[in-house]
Amino acid sequence: MTTIKQIFERFGAEYQDRWADKMPEVHQKTIESIVNCRSGHYGLTIYQCIACGKYHHVHRCCGNRHCPNCQYQKSRQWLDKQLNRRLCGHHFMITFTVPEQLRTFVRSHQRIGYAALFAASSQTLKKLAADEKYIGGDLPGFLGVLHTWGRQLQYHPHIHYIVPGGALSKKDQLWHPSQRAFFLPVKAISKIFAAKFRDQIINAGLYELIDSDIWQMDWVVNCQAVGCSTASLKYLSAYVFKVAISDSRIAKVENGQVFFRYRKPKSKRYRTICLDAAEFIRRFLQHVLPTGFMKIRYYGFLSPNCSVPLEKINALIQLAFGFTLKQPLKQPEPLFQPTCSHCGGLLKYLASLLPYQMTPQGSG
Repeated sequence: MTTIKQIFERFGAEYQDRWADKMPEVHQKTIESIVNCRSGHYGLTIYQCIACGKYHHVHRCCGNRHCPNCQYQKSRQWLDKQLNRRLCGHHFMITFTVPEQLRTFVRSHQRIGYAALFAASSQTLKKLAADEKYIGGDLPGFLGVLHTWGRQLQYHPHIHYIVPGGALSKKDQLWHPSQRAFFLPVKAISKIFAAKFRDQIINAGLYELIDSDIWQMDWVVNCQAVGCSTASLKYLSAYVFKVAISDSRIAKVENGQVFFRYRKPKSKRYRTICLDAAEFIRRFLQHVLPTGFMKIRYYGFLSPNCSVPLEKINALIQLAFGFTLKQPLKQPEPLFQPTCSHCGGLLKYLASLLPYQMTPQGSG
């Protein structure tokens, strides 16, 4: 199977030489991290088999959040944590995206554009949830995950929110539930979202860079009832620590071209697209986030800084429905445990050697 690492090893240096003057530093670091991942560049981890005593030296990974080798375990750990924090009752998945005509601007101003996307969408949900016509709760809670890619690696920034169906009111200290199949009116969400995004861009001093016609367009917001949050969390967990494309989708590399599989929306049939290797790398790198940018954010009573414990929220939800909603907690799956290639026994961690601690080959 061809991997992203192999593609970067083969074509990455040429790409860097070609675009050296224009390539952001974070893109250069991503290429170097992926190429050097599990190569010995980052040191070794030493294990010993509990059964036979054999020692195993494992090359350390790069830890870059855009490296496909480094994210699987983080995704499992995040999902287990969120499943044990989920609330009973019905939920919604709400997706905010920007018009296609605005994507070039956002890609050129990623830190500002992504921050505006988070701020405008979260403020919109809070504003409408507090409206007595809809929910009447001034403390909703939701989590959002930023995605930037489409199925063919095209640039498509959007945020998925998982939102419990209701909100807490600070006035009466009660849970105000939404309807099971309706959370907030999509048309109102779209208009307020566009206005608040515009305000963020004005505050950033970049308003003149955007065609004024964009603010007159219909902005796309999708709101879908998903029942309990478990299925949505599992869906999102595949993307929380996932990179733009996984190794399993790479079909082959041939004559300087990369072939990879994708599926159209609402289709189960895989199709294959072919891109020049340089274009494949360009599409991959456009999804590299600015250094330190947080792609997962928690709001309202799901925020770590909220003073209202989730146990109280759950109790209020059950009180609002007039009965106990049973929702057993999911037991975390056991973390990956390496095994001995010689006898199959479990391996015990002994130590990690960082590059500066390793003796160069040939030295005494």
